[in-house]
Amino acid sequence: VGPNDDLIIPKGSSKTDWEVELGVVIGKKASYVSKENAMHHVAGYVLHNDYSEREFQLERDGQWVKGKSCDTFAPIGPYIVTQEEIQDPHNLDLWLTVNGETMQKSNTSDLVFDVPHLVSYISQYMTLLPGDIISTGTPFGVGLGFNPPKYLKAGDIVELGIECLGTSKQVAKAL
Repeated sequence: VGPNDDLIIPKGSSKTDWEVELGVVIGKKASYVSKENAMHHVAGYVLHNDYSEREFQLERDGQWVKGKSCDTFAPIGPYIVTQEEIQDPHNLDLWLTVNGETMQKSNTSDLVFDVPHLVSYISQYMTLLPGDIISTGTPFGVGLGFNPPKYLKAGDIVELGIECLGTSKQVAKAL
């Protein structure tokens, strides 16, 4: 899915949510790597909208991944920025708006786990291969967190960006 392709709200969805995230692109096979060596396995970074269908995740028994794997979810880009081009991946502003209203505005300095920790930790359980992308997590401001919750509907425009990584825009469409 391209960074500016339409978001197709899945059939039966009533709780499609947004999540701006830093994506870490693996450049070298990583298996059982230490935190100290983890960055040697990182090729670069991408902007990622980790859309989630909350009902599919939380209310329809089974795997969490059901709400993350719908067609058109997880747009990446507009491009990969190499590790050498980013001075500090732990100090990048990120933001997301829905119909021009700011929903998420934060900085990667607020990540719960830093990039070396994530690469090392995940590599203890599975081999990471070149081209794999680790989503680092989203800041506060997802629709589920509002009272009452806010979810996407057909016609909504989602725009997001991360400093140095570009911006993307998706228009929500009904299936």
